[in-house]
Amino acid sequence: MATLCRPAIAVPEHVITMEETLQLARTLHADHPQLPLALRLIGNTGVQTRHILQPIEDTLKHPGLTWRNNLYETEAKARVPAVVRRALEHAELTPRDIDLIVYVSCTGFMMPSMTAWLINTMDFPVTTRQLPIAQLGCAAGGAAINRAHDFCTAYPGANALIVACEFCSLLYQPTDLGVGNLLSNGLFGDALAAAVVRGEGGEGVRLERNGSHLVPDTEDWISYAVRDTGFHFLLDKRVPGTMAMLAPAMRDMAEPHDWNVSELDFYIVHAGGPRILDDLCKYLDLAPEWFRYSRATLTERGNIASAVIFDALERLWADGGVAHDARGVIAGFGPGITAEISLGTWSNGTGGGEREGQAPGRSMPQPA
Repeated sequence: MATLCRPAIAVPEHVITMEETLQLARTLHADHPQLPLALRLIGNTGVQTRHILQPIEDTLKHPGLTWRNNLYETEAKARVPAVVRRALEHAELTPRDIDLIVYVSCTGFMMPSMTAWLINTMDFPVTTRQLPIAQLGCAAGGAAINRAHDFCTAYPGANALIVACEFCSLLYQPTDLGVGNLLSNGLFGDALAAAVVRGEGGEGVRLERNGSHLVPDTEDWISYAVRDTGFHFLLDKRVPGTMAMLAPAMRDMAEPHDWNVSELDFYIVHAGGPRILDDLCKYLDLAPEWFRYSRATLTERGNIASAVIFDALERLWADGGVAHDARGVIAGFGPGITAEISLGTWSNGTGGGEREGQAPGRSMPQPA
């Protein structure tokens, strides 16, 4: 059975705080008629720090799409290999053991894909399959896990490498002055992630089943407008309420397998904003503590698009993991509106027993 191993995460060195973000908004948009609303929305995100690729004074410039995309490619090639190497070490594999590379990113474009560059420069076999995913946005992390799971199911014993590279700061558009865009300027951060799905062996989440759910007629709720100046992010005010539609989809996917999605042992979900997590608590009847790893990602790194679920999963790992055979869900949400959902059980890699100090069953504690 395929196992999602421990992810590796990296963030750029430049940091912007919530207070710096609010001050920038006050300075740059002092005459904006809806500035008080924008400031309140940014403050309500709970994002305290974000990592960005360039110093803020350079981030606010727009030298053009050509320059930005060249920077995306240069920085991706400089930063991805180290993350890949750590993910392979976590899985106790080498590049020669990988049969598929899934590369997800919605913040830059390369053709040939980054997958070809990795194969050429990191000693992956020339027979390695390539699966670049560019248009699923924040849901792409979940999609990558699901497609890697499908591949390892179709080819027992095969291994897949997932790489997520998101430089959201390269999408800043100084002429986009809608409240939704101002909110986005205070929400998104930059990050890279990598993780291996092993077809056999390994410690991590044994992937048991996966599924997708698209909410009809919501294509324009999260989208890009592609213009001469690049990608312009469009965010509808109805997006924060989508858990009313996606939480039932999570429940419906679990029930045919006799799993109650409200009674699992761990939850790794995309933290697009605080209401996403608050509404999941409401609709799944769960205490906020169950989403503490996703919320920590949002607080410390902002919305890092497809990398969110890997960052949250790494936080679970760093916290000691959960009991062997504990049940959990991993879910990414993004444009479409789309949910990519995985159900799995924790494996400590020994084939049985429990982690020291962990009890079976509902192993993630709830607040008193």
